[in-house]
Amino acid sequence: MDSSVLRILDANLNRAREALRVIEDHARFVLDDADAAERVKIVRHGLRQIVTAVGPDELLGARDILNDVGRDVKTADEQQRGSTDDVVRAAFGRLTEAARVLGEYGKLVSAAGADAAERLRYRTYELEQRIVLRGTLCAHVRRVRLYVILTEALCAREWHETAEAVLRGGAGCLQLRESRLSDAELLGRARRLRELTARHEALLVINDRPDIARLSGADGVHVGQDDLPVADARRIAGGSILVGKSTHTPEQFDAATAEEPDYLAVGPMFASTTKPQDHIAGPQTLAEVAKRTQIPLVGIGGVTADNIEQVMRAGASCVCVCSAIIGEKDAEAAARRLLREAESAADHGQTTRPAS
Repeated sequence: MDSSVLRILDANLNRAREALRVIEDHARFVLDDADAAERVKIVRHGLRQIVTAVGPDELLGARDILNDVGRDVKTADEQQRGSTDDVVRAAFGRLTEAARVLGEYGKLVSAAGADAAERLRYRTYELEQRIVLRGTLCAHVRRVRLYVILTEALCAREWHETAEAVLRGGAGCLQLRESRLSDAELLGRARRLRELTARHEALLVINDRPDIARLSGADGVHVGQDDLPVADARRIAGGSILVGKSTHTPEQFDAATAEEPDYLAVGPMFASTTKPQDHIAGPQTLAEVAKRTQIPLVGIGGVTADNIEQVMRAGASCVCVCSAIIGEKDAEAAARRLLREAESAADHGQTTRPAS
């Protein structure tokens, strides 16, 4: 076996491993994102597959640090970083370049290794989108405790006035759900809400319309079981926009997790007059599925101040509420009351999510 090819593969495996460590630490300590850190570990597993296919002893035996003519070659840019964002972007640059080299030179040594490198490369592109483009938004989602759905027909007051009140009450995310409006009217409302949520430093999500989410500059789009798959919604909305998905059973949850959404809604937690369903998932389903993922989980359906603690204790990172807030004359007070209960449950460590 050509030792120069083995040296190339060894050097790029080392480069990829080092880059992944930088990226994982960014996910853990800068973004505080256990889900992203888990995804980095999956990519690292792909590296191990390449090493196994080529042969770890052969790679190690071919290593020749002293005679590497590129060892001391540095550019001025390599020695300068302006922010943690610059650090992680540079790490992804090294990782994707290394994956390409592994794929090309791996063809000379092992077809299985080359295939693993190709899978690694595409996995890396997805991971870069997740961490570089959506990392800050995903971190924001984790901090949200109260997520409110806005539907004009259920508002006790004018819809925009209600939205302002909800945000004053501390809602961290607002979802626009309007299925009966024309596209022009829906886009107009989404843009108005984008301005409003930006002033309150809250997230804006559009229900079921990735095109409207993208055009309005929203932070995300939410899809249901009968809507577009996560990948297709992301293809329309763009890689910088969050995609959330609704689930109602453990089987749906597992299938949705495989689609790699940025958050998952589980419900209904209790019987709901807003969106009645025959099947009630309940907090017990949430507690069951919470053990399987680090993705932020939203408890939805029939949540009130009286039962919110059960939902948070079961593993929700936040609760999603509709008529219990927007149907109140004083939506601000209703939002503040539910937020206080959600934060109290979270502060007392009552969630049962697994440690990263």
